[in-house]
Amino acid sequence: MKENKKEEFYVGYINQMGSKTKRTVRLFVFFAVLAVMLVAVVFALYQQPASNSRFDFDSTTSVEGTYYEKPYPLLRVELGPEQYKDIVLLGFGKSGALPYLSKAKEKKPNLNGQSMRIEGNLLYYNGKSLLQITDEQKIELLDNKAAEEELYPSEAVKTELEGEIIDPKCFFGVMKPGFGKIHRSCASLCIAGGIPPVWLSRTDSGDEEYFLITDLKGNAIHKDLLPYIGQASKVEGTVSQKGGWSYLALDVKEIEKVNDRTSIYETE
Repeated sequence: MKENKKEEFYVGYINQMGSKTKRTVRLFVFFAVLAVMLVAVVFALYQQPASNSRFDFDSTTSVEGTYYEKPYPLLRVELGPEQYKDIVLLGFGKSGALPYLSKAKEKKPNLNGQSMRIEGNLLYYNGKSLLQITDEQKIELLDNKAAEEELYPSEAVKTELEGEIIDPKCFFGVMKPGFGKIHRSCASLCIAGGIPPVWLSRTDSGDEEYFLITDLKGNAIHKDLLPYIGQASKVEGTVSQKGGWSYLALDVKEIEKVNDRTSIYETE
C-alpha cells in the first residue's frame, strides 16, 4: 500500500513555516534580487553620459552689465580689465528675450549700450552662459554712462563648416537631455519663438564648437532656418568672434543638406 506524503501548508498568521516553503521563498528572493541588479546594470550601461550643463531653475541670479540687442539680446559682463563675458538673454519657455524688454524700452527706446541689471535663471554649458528672464519687472536700468564701443569686430574669416542647427536653450541644459527625436520639433518651436539659433560643429577630436547664426548683414535670423534644423548640413560663411561667442554669418540659400540623418535629433 502506497504511503501518502504530507504536503506542507503554510498559514500566514501562524508563525511557523515548513522547510520546503522556506527553501522556495529563499530561492525566489535570491533570484528576484539578482534580476533587479542585472536590470539596473544593463539600464546604467545604456544611459548617456551626464552633460556638464547646469540650469538654475529653482534660483535666480542678479547679473549686471552692458546690454546689446543686435544681432541677439545679450548682457556683456566685465570680468576684469579687458575681460568680458557675453551672456545671451532668453525669455521664459519658447520665447526670446525681446518681449520682456518692452517695459524697459518704454523708459528708454534705444537700449543698445545701456547698463542694466537683470535677475533671472542662469544656464551654463561648455563655457557658454545664458540667462532666462522670467519677469520684465526684474530688469533695472542703471544710471551708468552708455557704452560707446562697437560689440562685434568688422573683420571676419571665410569658413566652410559642417554641422547642424540647434536650439541652445534646450540643448545646453534646460532639457536634460535636450537631444533625441522628440526634441527636433521642440528646437523648431524655440527658434521660431525668438531663441537665438546656434550652429553646432564637431572637431575631429569630438569637441563641440558653437556659432550664433546671423544673415550676411549680421542681423538676427529665425524662421528661414526652420527647414534645416536637425539636418546634417554644410555651409560656407564668415566667422567672427567677440566676448566668448563665435558668430556665423551665412546665406540660408547656401545651406546644403548632407543627408537627412542627424546625430543630435535622431529621426529613427
